[in-house]
Amino acid sequence: MSTFLRPIDHNDLTTGVSLSDEVYARIGAAIVDGSLAPGERLRDGDIAAQLGISRTPVREALQRLERFGLVEIAVGRYTRVSVPDERVRRETGVFTAYLMGNAIHLALANATDDELDGIVAVAGTVVDSAAHRDIASLFSRCTQMFELMTRATHNTVFIGVVREVALTIERNLRGWDPFLTAAAGRVDLFDALRRQLAERDGRGAEETLRRLHDLH
Repeated sequence: MSTFLRPIDHNDLTTGVSLSDEVYARIGAAIVDGSLAPGERLRDGDIAAQLGISRTPVREALQRLERFGLVEIAVGRYTRVSVPDERVRRETGVFTAYLMGNAIHLALANATDDELDGIVAVAGTVVDSAAHRDIASLFSRCTQMFELMTRATHNTVFIGVVREVALTIERNLRGWDPFLTAAAGRVDLFDALRRQLAERDGRGAEETLRRLHDLH
């Protein structure tokens, strides 16, 4: 296994973040950015040694990553980074589109005017990325917009759910062209979405989002 995880300094842990949470975030980030490649074996002892901690929080983090499909565990045989196939990516795309629809409704009902201004501003960059058919930028800007909308819901349960699945969504959809390639040419729909967000038109924005991903 690659050596890339820097030791954890307990004094640097953010208030309210457990050691297991930190380990989960670090291993998950390494899976998302490719430092841990699909199919790579994960040994809790090696990870614990790199982080300078005991095996217990590492095992807890790996079990949690398994629940969200980033890790595969065959007891007594192996623990490894999962390899997403087309079906998993497609199902993740559908799930994400519906999740974003819920975020839109909650955010437009609860966002402050300043928060909404920030969301609309990023939506404008989404339109620009779509106009240039820049898939990498489009994915990044859509992710940023979704993050802002999630925070603007002011719903702790929803925010918690999104936080749990965010790594899975990013790993499964980043670089998977079908999720955004078809949508990239629909600049008019992205522009309509921006206007509907500005007008706090939750129903219209959700319908536009579904049309972008052929879910209407």
